[in-house]
Amino acid sequence: MTVSLAPAVDRVRAGRWLATLLLVLTVFGPISMDLYLPALPALTTELGAATSLAQLTVTACLIGLAGGQLIAGPLSDRYGRRMPLLIGVTAYVIVSALCAASPTVEILIVARLVQGLAGGVGIVIAQAAGRDVYDGGRLIRFYGRLTVIGGFAAIVGPLLGGVLSTLMDWRGLFLVLAGIGAAILAWAAFGFPETLPATERTTGGFARVGADMRILFSDRRFVGAVLAQGFVYAALFAYLSGATYVLQGVYGLSPQQYALAFGLNSAGFMVFGYLAGRSSERWSVIGTLVIGLIVAGAGAAGLLASGLTHLPLIVVILSLLLLVSGTAITSPPSTTLALSDYPQIAGTASSLLGAARFAFGGIAAPLVGVAGALSILPLGLVTTTSIVLAAIAGVIFLARRTAVTVADTSHTLTTEGTPLCVE
Repeated sequence: MTVSLAPAVDRVRAGRWLATLLLVLTVFGPISMDLYLPALPALTTELGAATSLAQLTVTACLIGLAGGQLIAGPLSDRYGRRMPLLIGVTAYVIVSALCAASPTVEILIVARLVQGLAGGVGIVIAQAAGRDVYDGGRLIRFYGRLTVIGGFAAIVGPLLGGVLSTLMDWRGLFLVLAGIGAAILAWAAFGFPETLPATERTTGGFARVGADMRILFSDRRFVGAVLAQGFVYAALFAYLSGATYVLQGVYGLSPQQYALAFGLNSAGFMVFGYLAGRSSERWSVIGTLVIGLIVAGAGAAGLLASGLTHLPLIVVILSLLLLVSGTAITSPPSTTLALSDYPQIAGTASSLLGAARFAFGGIAAPLVGVAGALSILPLGLVTTTSIVLAAIAGVIFLARRTAVTVADTSHTLTTEGTPLCVE
């Protein structure tokens, strides 16, 4: 199969203002997850919740982020990108304020689910609109930058959360999220034009959506990219859910120290996400994906060893760094494989990829709390199992040779481990 990156007809070109806004829209996922993580133990205590129940506030948001993308992606293919985006961001602002007012952990779980649904709209629109306005090598670089910005938001989120947790409680952190959403809403209202012309939109109702999904799921490359990315993100979100308890409960870090450790790992996410985008463009899409799985696997194995033998803190930090860096390496090639061949249904393709990331993560996140807050072993088991499953999916679905043609350059990029060759 050939994955074409040829430009679409009458495509809106991205200026700096629009390009920056598309990148900013990706912060809904990491900011919604990371800003309040340093305060999660305090939230658990204040609401009188069990550790595993409090972690469901993470799971609910992840499931919501997945569901929101599944809903918004096909809708954006049918009605355009702008209106679903504005509706989703408006809902995010409102429900973030409702999270701050939640009197019980059960109500907070429900509110977090809805918050995730609304935040998922911004994520899927960013990826789909990027496919609308970019092509060729610029498209691959854009997906690399999405990974970088996600890592940057992951740094800012816990660092900002750690600082703000010294000034306000967890309820105040949700009000901060509402404020961030309001700022993005104002920017989108004035700076986001419609990127999908009416002539290129899909028609029909649920039957058309079902037909589009059947097309996607019949593509081995698409399925392989989605499964591999979903399992890798299961490991990542297990880390997001469990690391705060491990580093603070097992190794005695303060919320601020945890935020610094988290920021170090997220810096690795940024650096390796950028390098992965360049590697996918200049060397090999599949080769870059394989390297990411190897790096993430090494990190997961380190966490498993730490759970079995209680290794020093530095080993855990390095293992987490490898895990998140490996995740970043897999993101640009997976996104390229999943979206590049489907410009007409980029919203639907993006929604399925994003849903897999967050749905798999939502399933994995609570599993790290089954042994309580004072054990690292479940985190090691969940992350290692997830990476192994990602590798198996890659072998099964991505083993056959594929060529990725970059239309706007004089190169053909193969997904095998071969370098770019000039045509």
